[in-house]
Amino acid sequence: MRQILDRIADKWSLLVIALLDDRTMRFTELKRMIDGVSQRMLTVTLRQLERDGMVHRTVHPVVPPRVDYALTDLGRSLHTTVQSLVVWTERHQDDIAEARSRYDLNAQATAVTTSTAL
Repeated sequence: MRQILDRIADKWSLLVIALLDDRTMRFTELKRMIDGVSQRMLTVTLRQLERDGMVHRTVHPVVPPRVDYALTDLGRSLHTTVQSLVVWTERHQDDIAEARSRYDLNAQATAVTTSTAL
């Protein structure tokens, strides 16, 4: 169970599953839409999701090669849960940013107080 959770809960897998919602995308489209993912990491993520039965890879016999990715039925069933997480994140990103700022300010104040007490 832990291996499955580790796979589907990593940030790149979550983003790939969210983006492939009811559509097929090419590797370059996914790479362009996922900020910060390297080509190697996206390749590894897609291969792992394909191995786990979440993503279907279609290679078209053209030059240059064209490869499309789509969610399988299993991947689509997971997408509903992932989409809920994405919506929650979008809804609360400002709240989290404010909480982080308050925490960081408090941590700085505590560090200054501790260093002056020594």
